[in-house]
Amino acid sequence: MKGSTRFINLAFTIWLSTLSGKAIADDYQPVVNWQTTAGFYSQTTRFVEAKSFLLASNDTGAANDQDNIPEIQFKNFEPPAFTGSNVHKFLGLGTLAFAIATAMAPKPPEVEDRAPTPAEKNAQDSSTHAKLGRATATLAAATVTTGLIAHWDDFHLEDGILDPDNLHALLGVAGSMAMLYAVSKAPGEGHAGMGLAGGAAMGIAIKLTW
Repeated sequence: MKGSTRFINLAFTIWLSTLSGKAIADDYQPVVNWQTTAGFYSQTTRFVEAKSFLLASNDTGAANDQDNIPEIQFKNFEPPAFTGSNVHKFLGLGTLAFAIATAMAPKPPEVEDRAPTPAEKNAQDSSTHAKLGRATATLAAATVTTGLIAHWDDFHLEDGILDPDNLHALLGVAGSMAMLYAVSKAPGEGHAGMGLAGGAAMGIAIKLTW
């Protein structure tokens, strides 16, 4: 504000000096309305002071507004644990674990040259191997179903069969169908090889996207 007042005083002095010089050069005495000039000077000074006061007030108000701004606390984003993709992943891992357990479980004796008796049939159906096999096939079907629901938009034929997402889906479906076929044919011959092939396909599918 003091700088502005000094500037006005300097300008006013220069202006008076100019008028005085012109009056002397032209050999006449100019008539200056000192009352009007003093009023103009006073009004100009008050305007500059008022403007400076408003600017200072605005600066203070802006600072106060910044002080009143509430602090925003950002929390670390934590994705939900229960999602369709996670369910699909855990079901796939469970299927692979059950397939390994089925292959390692003791198998009941198979009857090849004749039809099994009711007792033999019951023993085969109630064996740990058979129960684990049915559980594995159920988990495989659930894995494929959740994969289709959660990742239906990841499969694109235009990307080629060897694309990891496409190969994962194809091997997963093939492995699940092989396990279902093995369970439907058990305890007949050939079901073990089909079950192992299904488990291997599921394992490769999981490895591709792990």
